[in-house]
Amino acid sequence: MTRIAICAPATAITRDHAAALEQLIAEEFPEHSVQFHEQCFAAHGHFAGPDLMRLEALLECANDPAFDAVWFAKGGYGSNRIAEAAIAQMNEAARAKTYVGFSDCGYLLAALYRAGIGQPVHGSMPVSARSETGREAVRRVLRWFSGDASGLEPSLDGQTPAVAFNLITLAMITNTPIMPDLKGHVVMVEEVSEHLYSVDRLFFHIANVLPRLAGLRLGTVNFVPENEREFGQEAEDIAKFWCARAGIPYLGRAQIGHDPENRIVPFGLARPAGQV
Repeated sequence: MTRIAICAPATAITRDHAAALEQLIAEEFPEHSVQFHEQCFAAHGHFAGPDLMRLEALLECANDPAFDAVWFAKGGYGSNRIAEAAIAQMNEAARAKTYVGFSDCGYLLAALYRAGIGQPVHGSMPVSARSETGREAVRRVLRWFSGDASGLEPSLDGQTPAVAFNLITLAMITNTPIMPDLKGHVVMVEEVSEHLYSVDRLFFHIANVLPRLAGLRLGTVNFVPENEREFGQEAEDIAKFWCARAGIPYLGRAQIGHDPENRIVPFGLARPAGQV
């Protein structure tokens, strides 16, 4: 059994979201258990409670030896505000855990990876359990917890370390105290709800600050807003352009993103669930 604690380092979920996941696990994955921290349902402006509440909830879940994994409930925005403080207060029990999330929670995954704490994993989150398409993405994570590797990003080769980020999250963590060393990694990026000129601007930034990479893969770039003037390049054209300029090998597409096909990417070398 995988004992999973769920907290919300950024924005809140509803009790209906929690009930949907609990029902899915009861019906299809009885080998797992989940426990939602009450903080998941708190509201403080944009956030799932004030910074201190979100920090304390994350630490309670991470530092409790009764749990095997911490699953972040939802992205949104806010986990960057508590990432450094969380890392500084994690104990030995936290170092033995798996941490799953993506999007805004990439800030925490990056901080954990830099600090060598546990196994950070890019994967879909409990908030998706209410919709039919979202449930399949959640099932993918639960199957992985059960030892089924079919939900991993297909390009992972087990020999080259990899990470996966929302593009704007990766751009924001560069040159900060939570940025891990990505030299020799395959970096996978995706984006949602950004204009193509913004995608280009983000690639300009990361292409000039990332270390020598093994390569870059582009995931889904979707829900692109209409602009008054067409940018003239699609997302993959932009990725290829900046990779060529920076001397980064462009390796093609990845099945990651804000969509139901979002695949699992363990940070570093892919290992079975529970092996930290």
